[in-house]
Amino acid sequence: MAIGVWLAVKTLNERGPTVTIEFKTASGLVAGQTKVKFKDVDVGQVSAIDVSRDLKSVLVTAEMKHAFGAFLTENTRFWVERPRVTASGVSGLDTLFSGAYIALDPGTEGRAKRDFKGLEDPPIITTSEDGKRFLLRSPTLGSLNIGSPVYYRQIQVGQVVGYALDQDGQAVSIEIFIQSPHDTLVSANTRFWNASGIDFSVSGSGIKVDTQSLLAVLIGGVSFDTPETIDSDPTSAVESADFPLYATRETAYAKIYSRKERYLLFFKGSVRGLAIGSPVLLKGIGIGRVLDIQLQLDADDLEFQIPVLIEIEPDRVAVRGATPRPDDRDLVRRLVESGLRGQLKFDSLLTGSLYVDLDFYRDAKPELVVRYGDHEVIPTLPGSLQELTTKVTNVLDKVDAIPLDQIGRDLSATAAGANALVNSTVLKQAIVELEGTLAQARGTAERLNQEIAPELANTLRESSATLKNAKSMISDRSPVYVEMQRMFQEVSGAARSIRLMADYLERHPEALIQGKGRGR
Repeated sequence: MAIGVWLAVKTLNERGPTVTIEFKTASGLVAGQTKVKFKDVDVGQVSAIDVSRDLKSVLVTAEMKHAFGAFLTENTRFWVERPRVTASGVSGLDTLFSGAYIALDPGTEGRAKRDFKGLEDPPIITTSEDGKRFLLRSPTLGSLNIGSPVYYRQIQVGQVVGYALDQDGQAVSIEIFIQSPHDTLVSANTRFWNASGIDFSVSGSGIKVDTQSLLAVLIGGVSFDTPETIDSDPTSAVESADFPLYATRETAYAKIYSRKERYLLFFKGSVRGLAIGSPVLLKGIGIGRVLDIQLQLDADDLEFQIPVLIEIEPDRVAVRGATPRPDDRDLVRRLVESGLRGQLKFDSLLTGSLYVDLDFYRDAKPELVVRYGDHEVIPTLPGSLQELTTKVTNVLDKVDAIPLDQIGRDLSATAAGANALVNSTVLKQAIVELEGTLAQARGTAERLNQEIAPELANTLRESSATLKNAKSMISDRSPVYVEMQRMFQEVSGAARSIRLMADYLERHPEALIQGKGRGR
């Protein structure tokens, strides 16, 4: 009797707790045969299967081992392991041979519990996996789903484990799990964006296509990174587990500033291609966006004007040399006085989209900032397309001022006169006479070539021989040259004697009568 009592007490003490699990169906479950497993280890067995009172579900009773009594808490989860084929993968193939079983994910924290509601699908992440959960907030879920991958630099480091619509219906909360040690990559400055599908965009810089993996294209995905900026610390600790989920990589990397200022710009030309959300650039750097576009008619002068409301983030401009920072309104007035103007420019010639460009034009007409309603107005200049249209219109006006009809009539009269001259009998007769003259000139040239040319050649040869003889006669060694030298000497001596006689007679004219006396 003592041994029997001892065995009964021992059996009662080693007997584990009994739990009740609610499932929608009992497909594949058999009382007395179906096991309860944790990591393929039997930790319990199904003892009974009943239908709920409302006939909407089934109640499965399972006897658990005594060692697992401490892990049956409010965080414990049960589900039926069956073969499953999903977009994210294939699971439960071993049950094709062993049969379905109830899987267990124990909970180490929370109050003890014995009644559970089973999961229809197995959880993506179990409590035995190391990592950290983060909560993302997004206006829409997009193509994300449970099991969608989480990427870091195109390497999968986690998964989406759940999502829910906020109570106010204004946003969606998406829970992700990032495995260890990759969870340390998340800091306070980390940005998350939706990497689902294919991001295709056309802008002024060309066509851009951005995508992750084929799995992300099919079932969606989330990417994250920590951008390196001048004023941020990538190693800063995570202050909150909530992060915004951006639509694209560009919006995720763009800085967000809470302080915003609004201004009005008035354009008179066409704004086709300008849309709400179009960028506002200053010196080629985005500082805001377009909020609203309207069309207004002035009833007095019947002219249309288009007010464009823009939103500028002043903190995007780092102001130096002033402490404290000057008032934004006063700073804009000073910039307008220095030539700041707004102008519409093409963002893409392919799509025809426009953007608002703010820049300085030193030769612009001086203007001041005025108020229109609750907003200050920044002066504008005609857009590049409008300016080109104005120039073309001016050129066409100048072309219209040219007397094209009179010029046409004059050209017609000139052409008629030229036609009459070309077809006149006098011109034809002159052409005939000119042809005869040219024929005579050609005959004369042939006669000169045949008759006169040989005679001219003989004459040239004789002249050459004569020149050679003359050259030999005037040579310094020729007899003629020697005789002429001697003659020139005698003539020179005679001239000298005559000059002496003339000098003597000039001094003694009486010598012509008396003769030359003595001593003279």
